Amino acid sequence: MADLRLDEEAYIADMAAVTPGTILISNGMKKCVQLLDNRKGRLLCEVQLQDEPGRMCLTDRNTAAVCVGEDEIQMIQVKDKTLIPGRALTVGKYVLGITSSRNTLVVSYRKKPWLEKVSMDGKVLKQFDMRQNSEHFKFPHYICTTPDGSVFISDQGTQMITQVDGSLNLLQTFTSSLLKWPDGITAVREDQILVCSYYNHSIVLLQPSTNTVSTLLGKEDEILNPYSLTYCPDEKKLFVASPSTEIINVYQIA
Repeated sequence: MADLRLDEEAYIADMAAVTPGTILISNGMKKCVQLLDNRKGRLLCEVQLQDEPGRMCLTDRNTAAVCVGEDEIQMIQVKDKTLIPGRALTVGKYVLGITSSRNTLVVSYRKKPWLEKVSMDGKVLKQFDMRQNSEHFKFPHYICTTPDGSVFISDQGTQMITQVDGSLNLLQTFTSSLLKWPDGITAVREDQILVCSYYNHSIVLLQPSTNTVSTLLGKEDEILNPYSLTYCPDEKKLFVASPSTEIINVYQIA
């Protein structure tokens, strides 16, 4: 499929498919979140932020939560192809990743407690139990949630994918030589998790029920240092971006 090219230089920290035909982009270079028409490759609008945006997630079809700076989550509403800033939540320092799970947020940090479950108004509901094996986390970068509420975390430091339940209880971990510097992660279905393997130049398919890890896309598919990705189930399109580039690769997958 035809790739998307932004009109200007960008640092795409994360992406989120909003509706068929539009995706959100967290652009660290411009310190903004942008809404892109992914069919015409046209920028629809953007909202400027006070600091560099990082990872993001959708809390519903019309609202995104974006990590900003070291300790803030900015809510942004998507309405009529425009972006409207909402409330800003202050969380713990050194926030890295974020996902939405059953009307709460799960955020990851580059230090202990590693994971927190947070209400939509910023109240900490639960922290990861450090009596569990905390060796699973060193740099929990990206997070995603499956329809059953399981949370998957990609960790660059441990080179592992860790699965916890909605209450942050440790379920299982996944390791493979195919996971070399795991970055962006997204759930296609409950048993299909896609992970950016940065230094293997590939998109890896993780199937938790069978503990199977395989390569879905690689160098032959023009994958180079994949960093962030998002999947649109309505269009069955996968969007993949690398850091410090204005190009988004688009793939049709079942």
